Amino acid sequence: MDYAIQSRFSDPGVHAGLFDALPDDIPGIAAVVRNLVIHYRGGGIEFTGERLAEIDNRWVSAILDVDQKRNGTPLAAPREPVDKVVGCCRDFTLLFVSVLRHKGIPARSRVGFADYFAQGFNHDHVVAEYWNGERWVMIDAQLDPTEGRPFDVQDMPSGPFRSAAEVWLGVRAGDLDPDLFGVDPGMPIGGAWFVRNYVHYQLAHLNGDELLLWDNWGSMSDTLDGADLEGTDRIARLMVAADNGDEAAAKEAGELYRTDPALTFTGRAFVTSPASGGVFSWQDLSR
Repeated sequence: MDYAIQSRFSDPGVHAGLFDALPDDIPGIAAVVRNLVIHYRGGGIEFTGERLAEIDNRWVSAILDVDQKRNGTPLAAPREPVDKVVGCCRDFTLLFVSVLRHKGIPARSRVGFADYFAQGFNHDHVVAEYWNGERWVMIDAQLDPTEGRPFDVQDMPSGPFRSAAEVWLGVRAGDLDPDLFGVDPGMPIGGAWFVRNYVHYQLAHLNGDELLLWDNWGSMSDTLDGADLEGTDRIARLMVAADNGDEAAAKEAGELYRTDPALTFTGRAFVTSPASGGVFSWQDLSR
């Protein structure tokens, strides 16, 4: 995949011109992203109703629709927290990726788990990578670099964030406890089945289907009973190998995503959104 080209999810559509005035430097772009989005659980404001429903704006064009209808100013103009678009980690990342692609910089989203939000627990998370001409640089655009983390959030080392594929292989080998990976240590949404689904999200995001983390399709499931564990092992190994520079593995993983019905997102998903009030349903997401 050419990561310098917009996907159907990252395409800003009619709002593309708003990106022209944005900074060209990475810290400046990330700061604009934080200016536009507030996390629905971590932003310090409790959102409900139509405001909470903003978390289901899957497309960058839709996110920018909401922002411009509410604020109607250049994207770098300061927004009050309550006026930002309500979103999640994936939205911070996809907006960042969208701006970089608009500027011709290859960028992609990475799905996995972060150990830096709670001691002893790994939260599901999405971060970005961009190609600086020599290597892929990982950045958590959601985090303010001045917050004093023990690592550079704009050039993250391996360790604080682990891809879903890495975690799955660690769980399968018995090296990682799956119960330490999930949405939150106080919520019963996590474990081995959850990690397995995130391997599928990781594969989809790497192939330009940057879906929300409550969109479910193919062989994703809330149990390992009857699941194709060996198939997940295979794609996890391929993605880890690709991260280590194996171009043949990256090509094979992409081909599997495009051809295997258990893996391929074809436009419909079973949506388990936190904004749904527990009413989950199949939806057509083929916008």
